[in-house]
Order: sequence, then structure tokens, then C-alpha cells
Amino acid sequence: MTDTYTKFIRSAPGAFIARRTGLPRPSTLPRRGDRPAPILGPVVVLGESAGADQVARDLLGEGADVRRRFDELRSVGSVIAVLDEISAPADLGRILLPLAGAMRSLAPGARVVTISRPAQGEDPARDAARGGVEGFLRSLAHEMRRGGTANGILVQDGVDLDAPGVTGALRFLLSARSAFVAGQFLTVSSAAGSLTENRDRPLAGRTALVTGAARGIGAAIARTLAADGARLVVLDVPGAGTDLSQLANELRAVPVQLDVTSEGAGERLVSFLRERSLVLDIAVLNAGITRDKLFANMTSDRWDPVLAVNIASQVALTDALIEAGDVLGEQPRVVSLASTSGIAGNRGQTNYAASKAGVIAFVDALAARLESLGGTANAVAPGFIETEMTAKMPALTREVARRLNSLQQGGLPVDVAEAIAFLSSAEAGGIRGGTLRVCGQNMVGK
Repeated sequence: MTDTYTKFIRSAPGAFIARRTGLPRPSTLPRRGDRPAPILGPVVVLGESAGADQVARDLLGEGADVRRRFDELRSVGSVIAVLDEISAPADLGRILLPLAGAMRSLAPGARVVTISRPAQGEDPARDAARGGVEGFLRSLAHEMRRGGTANGILVQDGVDLDAPGVTGALRFLLSARSAFVAGQFLTVSSAAGSLTENRDRPLAGRTALVTGAARGIGAAIARTLAADGARLVVLDVPGAGTDLSQLANELRAVPVQLDVTSEGAGERLVSFLRERSLVLDIAVLNAGITRDKLFANMTSDRWDPVLAVNIASQVALTDALIEAGDVLGEQPRVVSLASTSGIAGNRGQTNYAASKAGVIAFVDALAARLESLGGTANAVAPGFIETEMTAKMPALTREVARRLNSLQQGGLPVDVAEAIAFLSSAEAGGIRGGTLRVCGQNMVGK
């Protein structure tokens, strides 16, 4: 959708006015097509541990220009601060403060990533240091400029820093695919997963289902998964049949017209897959609706459909797929669409927020259920994304929502799709039951 303000501010007259008045000046965010290089260099790896040495070696093996200090660097593309062995708060400054003097040297679209361990509630001094990384990282993300982002990776004790999930998360956060992810942490809880040699087509040979695929974010997800090599099964309600057929023809996908809230929808989907000898490796549960109203005016005709589509259908479909036993592949990936409304709440959206908070809890429980299959379940929580739905918001509300994040602009459907593609990959095998916000570090919630 058109962001008229941003277009004006990026013009010469608009930039002059913004400088003089202090108005927000959203930077251009390089995305996959703008910055195909997987890593923006040079890369500076900070840290004193064996894990820091390992990360530096791995990046060198991928052809990155790796340094261990900022000395004589006039421009820095990426910074990785490895804090996996910190044991007291005093350790933070020793590793992190060299970055302070280099902040003005960060290139447009730069990436800063911390790698640390989560607090365990065992050693007060060590946990204080580990907890301090979160406060540092989230604050630094607010200070990044020119389209740069800062994010973190939390690696559970006992998981080495060369585990596939750590390498995969680092690849994603360093790449242009994470353009609208800021101030967030990915938690790697196990050494499961495997690295992808073909980074241009990491989903080659995999079959993916996308619900709510006919338009908007769903269509962007389908296109991104297809670009990454996946074979697509695209599903939407019969009323969206024309758009669904067009998308299926574009992507050479298999279309399914099905109301996910109808009785027996899961069983009908299983039958459809069996009839066509399709086995799903990835299920993206994107179908969703809104029926906004203040709770004082809420009625069952607004409440029930939102809960039915946004969360009850996800439970029913995954139950049917798992219980069928023959329509899910090895190490399946389930990715559900949550929302920042489910994290922080939103006025007039008690029904929507309830459904999306339900999604966040659902994937945590589902991940445990899929673990025996070598599978994962995670969620992506978009913030303000430029879609047909947000284009219908009142102009002032829409404008405020766009600026209410560290990147001072709305995200694009492809930003959500890129996060889902990563969580659908083999490299994300060690990430389970988490929710990744794609919100430009929205000012509400974490």
C-alpha cells in the first residue's frame, strides 16, 4: 500500500523539512532483491570465548570478510557480539563497549546480532549478566539508524554455537530477509536440524501447505516459499476461488477450496492429500479474520467467527494431519500466524487478541507434541503490515501505527513471508515453540 508520507520525506524537499522540524525519517530497508549478498561485510566478531572463535571461523568458511576488532575500519556491515560465557555483569562492558565507538561507522542496513545464553534461575551473578544482554539489545535496536537492525540469539546451555539452529538463525538475522525484524530474540533449544547447502533454494524438495493463501500476506507467503523451492498446496475459502486459481496457476501449485471452520475440514484436507499422494513437510496456518468492536459492544456474531478461524481451525487441522499418520513428512514444520495484538493487546480487538494469544500458546504445546516426529511448531507475530486490510484503517490511525516502531514505517507482506520461510527450513530445527515478532520493534510489548 502507498505510504505517501515516506515517499515525500525521501524526496529532497521532504528531507529538508524533516531535518528542520525533527519529523520521522524512515530509511529504505534493503530486502532480498535489493541486497542479494547473504552477509553485509565487513563483519566484526566481538567476544573472548571459544564460541566467538567458532563463529568467526564459520563466517570465514562462508566467504565473509571477518575481523575481530574495529581498528581502521571506516565502514562496518555487521557486528556479532558473542557473550556465551559471561559470568557477571562486569563482563558485558568489556565485550560490548568497543561497539559504542563504532556505531557511527555502521553501514546503511547494518546488522548487529548478540549470541548469548538464557538465564536459568541458578546463579544470580551469571543470570544477571545474561539478563542484561536482553536489555542492552532491545535498547540498541531503538538506536540503530539508516535501516539497520539489532537482534539476538539465545542458545540453551549444552547447545554448541556451531549447532545448525544457531548458524541458521545467524544467517537469517544477518541477511536482508530479516529487514523488518528488530529488537527480537530467537531461542535455539536443541542441536536438531541441518544446514542448507543451497541457500538460494533452501526448501527444494519440500511440500508446503499455506492456508488463507489467495491474497495479502498469504499470497506473499506462498510466493516466497515457492521462490525458495517448495512445492505448494494453497488453500482458501470457496469465495476466494478466482484469486486462488490465479495464484495456483502462477506458482504451479495445487489449489484447495475449503472453509477451515467447516465440520470435518481437517478430515477432508487429509482425504484430498491422500487422493493426490501429497505428503506435507510444511504447514503454514495463515487463515485469519478480524471483526473489531469495543468489548462493551461485542456480540457472538463478531466473537465466534474470529476464534473459529484464527485459532480453533489451527487446532483442528493439525490434529487431523498428525492423527492421519501418513500425510506429514519427516521433521515437519508448522508455522502459525499470531499478531502483536496477541502479545500487547489492542483497543477494540479483544476477540482478535484472544485468538492470537491462543496461537502463541498453541504452538508452544504443539511443539512438544511434534518433537517425537522430529518436527517443530513456531509462530510469527506481524506488527503493522501494509495490506488491503490496514489500508482501510482511518488515515490518522494508520499513520500513527506506521511510525510506532523503531524503523518508523510499516512492514511489507514479504517481511512476514521471509520469517515464515526461515522457520520452515531445516536450519530452524532447533527453534521450537517460539514466536518471532516481525514488527520493526513496535513500541508496545517486547
